[in-house]
Amino acid sequence: MLQKTIDKIKRRIRQKIKGTSEKPRLSVFRSHKHIYAQLIDDSTGKTIASSSTLDKNINSKINSKSTCEASTIVGQLIAKKSLEANIENVIFDRGGHRYHGRIKALADAARENGLKF
Repeated sequence: MLQKTIDKIKRRIRQKIKGTSEKPRLSVFRSHKHIYAQLIDDSTGKTIASSSTLDKNINSKINSKSTCEASTIVGQLIAKKSLEANIENVIFDRGGHRYHGRIKALADAARENGLKF
């Protein structure tokens, strides 16, 4: 029952938010243990860049993967990858979660490292 409600929320958000090749969607998925971020071009259905706490670069830098510190590092890494792909402007998709805690830490770190949304 709860999963159906979450799916409805995500579907409603995706109707309003569409990423293009010039301004892709920065999609954030948060689980209990990890956080994932992807740059998605919805017009072609392709992922341009991705980053998560499962990346080998991040594993060595942090102790716990479910903290704001880990989210900050993921935000920095996704911003770096997007700037390498010549993408500065993105549309932020928080995946139906509230804008606080780990989601906010990821977004703030991405903004500080050059992304605009």
